[in-house]
Amino acid sequence: MDEYRELYQQIILDHNKNPRNFTTIDPSTHHAEGYNPLCGDHYTIFMNVEGDVIRKVGFQGNGCAISKASASVMTTLLKGKTIAEAEHLLELFHDVVMGKQELPSDDDDDPALDKIRAFVGVRDFPVRVKCATLPWHAAKAALHEADQVSTE
Repeated sequence: MDEYRELYQQIILDHNKNPRNFTTIDPSTHHAEGYNPLCGDHYTIFMNVEGDVIRKVGFQGNGCAISKASASVMTTLLKGKTIAEAEHLLELFHDVVMGKQELPSDDDDDPALDKIRAFVGVRDFPVRVKCATLPWHAAKAALHEADQVSTE
C-alpha cells in the first residue's frame, strides 16, 4: 500500500510542478471561476465545446499544490470527453474525495481512475477537500453556467 501511496503522491507533485493545460483559451465557448476565499485558491477554467465534445480545456490562476494538481489532472481527463462523460467524471471525483464512493480496485486498467485515485487521501484532511474539488466545481459551472464564480 505504501508503494501506491508514493506513486499517487508523485502524480500530485508532478502535476503541481508541471501543470498540464495551464493556459487561457481565447476565445472559449465556456468558462467559469472557482475561488476559495478561506485559503485564496483561485482558478478560471476555460473550455471549447463543439457539439457535445470538449475539444479544448485549460486553466489559469493560482493556489496550493493540491488545487493546482487537481486542476491539471482534471483538464487531462476532460479533454476529448462528451458532456455526459465529463459530468460522470466530475461527479465521480467529487464523491470519491468526499468519501461518498469508493473506486474500483487498484487492478483496474483505467488510467482516469488512477489519476483520481491519487486524490483519495485528501478526504482524510477535510480542510483540503475544498482545495481538491474547487477546480472540478468550476468546470461543472463552466459547462452549465457561463461566467459563474464557484466557491464550493
